[in-house]
Amino acid sequence: MSVQLAIHGKTFSAETKPLMEKMWADICAKNCQPILSDFFKNHLLEHGFSVADVPSYSTEKGLESADMAWSIGGDGTLLETLTQIGAKEIPILGINTGRLGFLATLSPPEISSALDTVLQGNFRIENRSLVSVESEVDFFDGKGFGLNEVGIMKTDTSSMITIKAFVDGNYLNSYWADGLIVSTATGSTGYSLAVGGPLVIPSSDIFIIAPMSPHNLNVRPLLVSSSAVLTFEVSSRSKNFLISLDSRSKVIDSHFKIEVKKAPFSAKLIKIPGDDFLQTLRSKLNWGLDVRN
Repeated sequence: MSVQLAIHGKTFSAETKPLMEKMWADICAKNCQPILSDFFKNHLLEHGFSVADVPSYSTEKGLESADMAWSIGGDGTLLETLTQIGAKEIPILGINTGRLGFLATLSPPEISSALDTVLQGNFRIENRSLVSVESEVDFFDGKGFGLNEVGIMKTDTSSMITIKAFVDGNYLNSYWADGLIVSTATGSTGYSLAVGGPLVIPSSDIFIIAPMSPHNLNVRPLLVSSSAVLTFEVSSRSKNFLISLDSRSKVIDSHFKIEVKKAPFSAKLIKIPGDDFLQTLRSKLNWGLDVRN
């Protein structure tokens, strides 16, 4: 049975073109029906690929349907692919054409054999919780969900902000800080880690609340259940602040209340045999590596 395969990718250089040519040849040789994102199709055409007759979909409107989606690039490309899929929960395979990522873990030397493995159905699907943002204004144009984290932070020119936080309606704390990260378990290896948050197994059903450069040094990251509803009230001297959702961000007025909770749908990541989070941790963080050797 033919597999309907949606493909989104990032721009690539002349050095990466041979890898892309090999990958596209492999795809065309398999029993699949590719559909390209309009952005990636245009980029392939600019590089001389014969894809004029290949169907495409709008990255702005999103993907209507497919058996699976392939993200070709890095972790950021996979996050873009996720926003194009949304609540449809189409499984995503992250193919990394650069450095090893935490989300796009399939490296270039593995790609050819891995494509056969995936198209033969020899894979598992990991369900990853998503975080959603709600307010009286739709800040993210109907795409108020993210795989990694929500960030509430000061703008470049402002002083620290005050973030009053509530968990299920109960007052938690007022954070005087450069900002605050609410991370999923998947996002524990991202922005949250950079501000001192813990590493968390991605299947854990939690949120991490991690302050950025807090004024009070006794304020530490906190883990709460992902079933909790978090509410934030932000004030700042500059009368605005920045809100980010994965790689997207927007400057907004500080009088808005923000509600953060678990999204009603999940991200489904395709994992081939041998691809696991602990192996990725060891590879990325050099755990177990003795520098003396």
